[in-house]
Amino acid sequence: QVQLVESGGGLVQPGGSLRLSCAASGCIFSINVMGWYRQAPGKQRELVAKITSGSSTNYADSVKGRFTISRDNAKNTVYLQMNSLKPEDTAVYYCNADLVLLHPYRNLVLWGQGTLVTVSP
Repeated sequence: QVQLVESGGGLVQPGGSLRLSCAASGCIFSINVMGWYRQAPGKQRELVAKITSGSSTNYADSVKGRFTISRDNAKNTVYLQMNSLKPEDTAVYYCNADLVLLHPYRNLVLWGQGTLVTVSP
C-alpha cells in the first residue's frame, strides 16, 4: 500500500519554528513533484511550497524567506522548515506527492492525512 505519512505539527509561539516531515512508502519507482499545502478554518487549501525531483522550488509569497522546503530522494521524504511563524500560519498542513509506481507502471497523486500547526501565544 502506497501512503504518505506526515509528522512534526504542533503548538508553537509566534516567532518560533517547526519542522514538518512527510515520508512516502510502498512500491514507488520515483517521485516527481512533492509539496506542502495548508488549509486554515473557513479557507480554501493553498499551496505553501513545492519541490521537483531536481530540487527546483516554488513558494507562496506569504512564506518566502521564512519557510524552506527540501527533500531526501533516498528516503522518499520531503521536509518543510518553518521559521518566524505567525498566527496566520495556523492551519492543517498537507503533504502532496506525484508518484510513479510499478506493477503496473502508472502515475498517482497522493495526499497525506494532514498535520495541525497552531501558532499562538
